[in-house]
Amino acid sequence: MYVAVKGGEKAIDAAHDWLAEVRRGDPAVAELSLAQIREQMSLAVDRVMSEGSLHDPDLAALAIKQSRGDLIEAIFLIRAYRTTLPRFGASHPIKTDTMQCQRRVSATFKDVPGGQILGPTFDYTHRLLDFKLAAEGAVPDAPVEDDPDLLAERKPHVMGFLNKDSLIETAEPDDETPPDLTRAPMELPANRALRLQNLTRADEGFLLGLAYSTQRGYARNHAFVGELRIGKVAVEMDIPELGFAVEIGEITVTECETVNQFKGSKTEPPQFTRGYGLVFGQCERKAISMALVDRALRWKELGEDNAGAPAQDEEFVLSHSDNIQATGFLEHIKLPHYVDFQSELELIRSIRAAANAAQQDTKITAE
Repeated sequence: MYVAVKGGEKAIDAAHDWLAEVRRGDPAVAELSLAQIREQMSLAVDRVMSEGSLHDPDLAALAIKQSRGDLIEAIFLIRAYRTTLPRFGASHPIKTDTMQCQRRVSATFKDVPGGQILGPTFDYTHRLLDFKLAAEGAVPDAPVEDDPDLLAERKPHVMGFLNKDSLIETAEPDDETPPDLTRAPMELPANRALRLQNLTRADEGFLLGLAYSTQRGYARNHAFVGELRIGKVAVEMDIPELGFAVEIGEITVTECETVNQFKGSKTEPPQFTRGYGLVFGQCERKAISMALVDRALRWKELGEDNAGAPAQDEEFVLSHSDNIQATGFLEHIKLPHYVDFQSELELIRSIRAAANAAQQDTKITAE
């Protein structure tokens, strides 16, 4: 508490009741079900799961309904609920090269093994309002793929093609257990694993702005999307009683790998470098932004000069990217600060009185 607050319980209860009434809206209009939100607002659900660090579409849908569509409030609700859950263990790293791709595109190679899959995307729409949706007409079924095995076919990562010619930096495996940002506070300087955890939970709009700044020259970050893939991956976990890992479910993720120009440095030869993004659900704008900011933050390990760009400032990026922390600090100023303001008011009055007295003394001396 910033100040002592007494009373007001009735007003607060009434505000909660009013909130519930406004959330429901016109009783004559059918109430939204969680299934409707989950199935028809899936991109909002995916964002809440990603930035809330909890993969549960039903709970994300509930949070969206409870928050009246305010996604940051919904993310806050999910994170708060997440802290109450017991932790049974850790899963194995997911294997995105075995992903059942619903969407898989590359901006660097046209013909890639496994083919390009446009999938469900807004990329080629005309951005015109579709008034047929307002008429609540039936939606035609998507065409059925002639070869259903094509979507299930294993699709190798595109970056491997460049790597075979030694044109791109090698992604060395790291067997060290990464720190867990959800259980320990952020420490700076942070290693790349911790930075990526921070970025995947970061506010999409904040990351988008930073990523855009790198493309406009604030970090000399000219990138190509080597591959963007969206699909389902298996989650495996060791079961001590069994002595081996079992698949406990599937989750949908978006993965982005960028190819960045690199002229070389004192420690590294000229080659392409990588940026990486991975988030829950279909959040490709977030994944691409994450990859661009990840690459910008790698300037030191690659031996590059720091251009002083915001996206290269690790402390600035990691300390301000969390929308829950930002929202809490921002919105607390609308809560009662009567005592604080009264002390500030008395200080200003005393300063003005001293300044007026000094002016009077100066006037008398001049006369």
